Amino acid sequence: MFLQTLLERNRPLAELGLKWQQQGKILPDTYLLDLDTICQNAAAMKAEANKYGIRLYFMLKQIGRNPVVAKALMDIGFAGAVCVDYREALTMIENHIPVGNVGHLVQVPTAAMDRIVAARPDIMTVYTLDKVRQIGESAQKHAFVQPIMLRVLDQGDMLYSGQYGGFWLSELAQITDEIEKIPGVRIAGVCSFPCFLYDEGKVDICPTPNLKTVQKAAEYLRGRGYQNLQLNMPSASCVHSIPLAAAAGATHMEPGHGLTGTTPYHATHSDAVERPAYLYVSEVSHTLGDVSFCYAGGHYRRGHMKNALVGTNLENAKPVTVVPPTDESIDYHFELEAPCNVGDGVLLCFRTQIFVTRSEVAVVKGLSTGKPECLGIWNALGQQMR
Repeated sequence: MFLQTLLERNRPLAELGLKWQQQGKILPDTYLLDLDTICQNAAAMKAEANKYGIRLYFMLKQIGRNPVVAKALMDIGFAGAVCVDYREALTMIENHIPVGNVGHLVQVPTAAMDRIVAARPDIMTVYTLDKVRQIGESAQKHAFVQPIMLRVLDQGDMLYSGQYGGFWLSELAQITDEIEKIPGVRIAGVCSFPCFLYDEGKVDICPTPNLKTVQKAAEYLRGRGYQNLQLNMPSASCVHSIPLAAAAGATHMEPGHGLTGTTPYHATHSDAVERPAYLYVSEVSHTLGDVSFCYAGGHYRRGHMKNALVGTNLENAKPVTVVPPTDESIDYHFELEAPCNVGDGVLLCFRTQIFVTRSEVAVVKGLSTGKPECLGIWNALGQQMR
């Protein structure tokens, strides 16, 4: 999906991937993150957001909740981490990373509530009154009032399977009445997901119906006297979409794949500001008949994996079509539609969500200056291994 763009716009990363694979510096099934390029992409987004007064939380689940990347983004001026689930929040807290928004898609469970509330997130997203009450009880223990953000939805909104939840817009008045009775919390924002998506027909990032729902909810709350609300409008966040969100009234955005130049928009716009900043490195395992197989483990069902480069360096590497495993199968291997030499390196660059894989993550710093240094190896959940 992004391999050709990577070769055109970040060739040194591809060269390094094969070099380190051949040297045995990284194992097969490793994502290689280019910290320099991530920071360049992030700085461009931060500069664009500053023009419109938009604050940015960084989303890192897709690159393995990596704490080194998180700390670098804090240094650039991001407002903190957006944690879609409680495990990511706990990982950030353990690494002393400020939590901006937690509960973006998954609400905080009872057993983790006190630990996460004690970290004083900027805001906590909620979509049930039960969780509002739990947050309020925990905040009172710590003697402060926790700002909360209401995830709202309306008929016709777009929701992904496995992510259903929200306060119905038609019930917002009643919900607000109930929340105002709960001590320890205050309504401070509204959100939905996704508010923007890439439209293949228009070849551009466009608003979803969810955006109107956020605007309507904010209008209602302002009518009740709520001021300075956070209007969080996530998905497809990048330099190109920031002005679109600003025009819609957004106060906050949550760049994820934009940080690595790997949104669907970047797949069709090689001139986008952000450049590809990661690749997947594997190794040919074996051949069977006219096809070969490389080690896998990093498969993501929506990754649009299509092509690989196979070889020992970019000069002798050949393009090969990749066939990912079917959804009912475990991704022990990826099929390569040509016979390849066992031990050769395999480079892929597709859309991923590293936190749902069993891959390792290597972070390289200094590639932009010709002095690449491996900062360490982490697992897919942000825990350093070596």
